[in-house]
Amino acid sequence: MNKSTNTNNLNPETFDWKLVQIEMKSKLGLEIYESWLKKIIFVDEFNNYLLLSVPTRFIRDWITSRYLDQILQIIRLYKKDIIRIEFRIDDQDTTKSINEVIEKSSEKSENVSFIKDSYLQYNRIDHNKRFDNFIIGTSNKLAYEASLKVSENTSHYNPLYIYGGVGMGKTHLLNSIGLELKNNNKVMFISAERFMYQFVKSIKANDMVKFKEYFRNTDILLIDDIQFISGKEAMQEEFFHTFNALLDRGSQIIISADRAPNKLSRIQDRIKSRFSGGLVVDIQKPDLELRSRIVKEKSNEINTLYVDQIQVSAEIQNFISNEITTSIRELVGAINRIVSFSRIYNKAPNLSESKIILKDLLNLSENKVTIDLIQTVVCKFFKISKNEMLSSRRSRYLVRPRQIAIYLTKILTSKSLPEIGREFSNRDHTTIIHSVKTIEKLKENDLTMVDNINKLKNQILYNNKENEI
Repeated sequence: MNKSTNTNNLNPETFDWKLVQIEMKSKLGLEIYESWLKKIIFVDEFNNYLLLSVPTRFIRDWITSRYLDQILQIIRLYKKDIIRIEFRIDDQDTTKSINEVIEKSSEKSENVSFIKDSYLQYNRIDHNKRFDNFIIGTSNKLAYEASLKVSENTSHYNPLYIYGGVGMGKTHLLNSIGLELKNNNKVMFISAERFMYQFVKSIKANDMVKFKEYFRNTDILLIDDIQFISGKEAMQEEFFHTFNALLDRGSQIIISADRAPNKLSRIQDRIKSRFSGGLVVDIQKPDLELRSRIVKEKSNEINTLYVDQIQVSAEIQNFISNEITTSIRELVGAINRIVSFSRIYNKAPNLSESKIILKDLLNLSENKVTIDLIQTVVCKFFKISKNEMLSSRRSRYLVRPRQIAIYLTKILTSKSLPEIGREFSNRDHTTIIHSVKTIEKLKENDLTMVDNINKLKNQILYNNKENEI
């Protein structure tokens, strides 16, 4: 793409970017707009996409990872033919732009840790996720009360360990704690994946001193999805010592995960013991009452924002509340889909259309089936232990059950190949592909294999329903 495009020579009638800016400010909030989205410059419009520019690669990556889908939705309100956005980096003043980002962060007195030489901001705090807009029900009340207590009296529960399924509100609670404490404390909110990334980067750069300095000198450490440090022994070692150093200096640690400490796989026992030494609380699946309240509140927010334009009917609200039971995130996603349909086609969908719009969210058994459940059922069926299945041994009586378990994981869950590989003793994704293809080929001619697969599928789905609360 030619970088010589002059934004001043564009025909304003081609595309009114100012309208998009106003909508972004309204929909995503003034602070996000001023910090990030204001830096986007409209460059040109093509058949089905827009070319935009930003001053740095860092800003481009930040915007695309967090706001791209929402920006595209807003653009499509004014130009339905646009199906994608491309960013160009106008890097003539990159160093100045990065320094402005750093200085702006300092001016706001956010007290958020920042490794300046990598331009990697660890603050993931979202001002839209607060205690006052966290909807409470019986499934999440204990986690909410514990989080509120920690924000009022740090080190009261240390560490605070919150666990639950995907999309249940764990990150919302961590974010709320960070918002409450950031004005008077040095807060670091980071995902386990980012912690791991910076650890590896520091080792390669022979700069572990700076890594330790940043991570061990914070007042509040909020770390999300701790299960992702599994199997990384050197990083677990560093995390263990960082954890102890923070406790020794009286810092508050809040952790989230998708399972209880004793259920974490391939994580050192001493780390699990430290996690269990604080307050451990879980967030369970939302019941119908909580789901209904969430759907109603989100619908009211939208109705307030777009008066006389969008109305999510009571019938659609009840349908979503009753049919989507797996997570809060999916409930909100369902409402957003209905709203997007309404704005794109300028009409509210009826119940039949809503079922089509939400078809991939309705009655998804894959969201209720875990890899652990599949492994347990398959091991019991073939009378082998889970340790044998996950071992590196290649005896025929172990290989076939292992391949069947991998195959069932692929068809009964939405896990990616690398994720499946990690749960089967860190096997490579090519091994996962080979296992799936092997079972598919055997099913073509082996009736016994087909029968076994069907029996196992029924057991997995049946047992899972029995285990639901």
